[in-house]
Amino acid sequence: MNTRSHSRFGGARGAGSSGRAARSTSNRPFHGRRPSDGTRQFGRPQPARLNSRSGGQHRSQGNRPQNIHFSKFINKGSVTGELDVVAIKHAFADFDVDKRILQNVVQKGYTTPTPIQDQAIPYVLAGRDIVGIANTGTGKTGAFLIPLLNKVVKDRTERVLIIVPTRELAVQIEEEYQGFSRGSGLRSVCAVGGMNINPQIRGMQSNPYFVIGTPGRLKDLMDRKALDLSKFHTVVLDEADRMLDMGFIADMRFILSHMPKARHTLCFSATLPPEIERLIGEFLHDAVRISVKTRDTAKDVEQDVIRVAGGKTKLEHLQALLSQPEFRKVLVFGRTKHGVEKLAKTLRTLGFSAESIHGNKTHSNRQRALKLFKDEKVSILVATDVAARGLDIPKVSHVINYDVPNTYEDYVHRIGRTGRAGETGKALTFVE
Repeated sequence: MNTRSHSRFGGARGAGSSGRAARSTSNRPFHGRRPSDGTRQFGRPQPARLNSRSGGQHRSQGNRPQNIHFSKFINKGSVTGELDVVAIKHAFADFDVDKRILQNVVQKGYTTPTPIQDQAIPYVLAGRDIVGIANTGTGKTGAFLIPLLNKVVKDRTERVLIIVPTRELAVQIEEEYQGFSRGSGLRSVCAVGGMNINPQIRGMQSNPYFVIGTPGRLKDLMDRKALDLSKFHTVVLDEADRMLDMGFIADMRFILSHMPKARHTLCFSATLPPEIERLIGEFLHDAVRISVKTRDTAKDVEQDVIRVAGGKTKLEHLQALLSQPEFRKVLVFGRTKHGVEKLAKTLRTLGFSAESIHGNKTHSNRQRALKLFKDEKVSILVATDVAARGLDIPKVSHVINYDVPNTYEDYVHRIGRTGRAGETGKALTFVE
């Protein structure tokens, strides 16, 4: 799986043959990189205190569970369905990106850059280190994939490492990459746990241009001498705060310490806790900070609580809600892997179409459940916090916090699964 090769971007055209001269928004070169000699060919082959982390994921020692007052889960102001207005300065055609990449962008349905893409892409093209601060679902993946793909197209000696917190996010980024790179012949490997490592080792032997992976599996590949990071001069830390929250900060430092010191580093995060600020200070150089974060919770999400009083159980409340026709596509969050699996089975016995995703499921079974939910073959997905960040699941009508989240930040990311791309949504939290 995950090791992919494509037909090549057409023929023997030179890297500069797209009709544009090389352009930069800064005179600052890539950090210590060898410049391309211009002769490489474009198509050349190559409120409760919870005691455990949802989904069984560990968190760093300094990040203890919080008490959250239930009032934080209520926001019943007007939901307009309008997005915050941010002035967009560029069209995709304005970027100094090979026209065949831009054709793939258009074919994927991208018309106008999102704010983070609009602001970040010129700096990434110029080789600047970036700290991108944006809410979930704002197009961060395109903000780094499009310019970095262009970078590799222009210099086939370049290699890019993308580090992410979860398997699902890695697979999603790799799928986006396949769309942007269609016809390029630029191989990628998706390196995640929960799957047989041998195909990933074989994929590394093909000298892929992009490696997208989770910290644990990347370290495994390094320990087996299958991944040599000395050739990777570009790295992306995506959802950096989530990796901190899951206890991966030491792994991130370990991986970065094995890369060349002269490198191009991009860090994307919804928040910048002190430990991430320290990481930025250690590993980024003269970084440009770009923030398009406008609010903690999306204004297109109406938030309310369901009070569970005597006489009715949480399950009975949930059953009553899910029986209503407006609950078309519902993401239900639970605290533990066992509890999530049990709830999904119970809902199925009650006649609902429900699937589950959590850390005890194999990677393929998690992907199957996500696909069934995305394709609306099932109407309910019960999940631990493994699904709370980074995943783009369209048209989720409701998010239900069956169990109170561990932190308010977890709450923000859970409810960010609804009210996306101009749609309205509703988030309900059970309070006992």
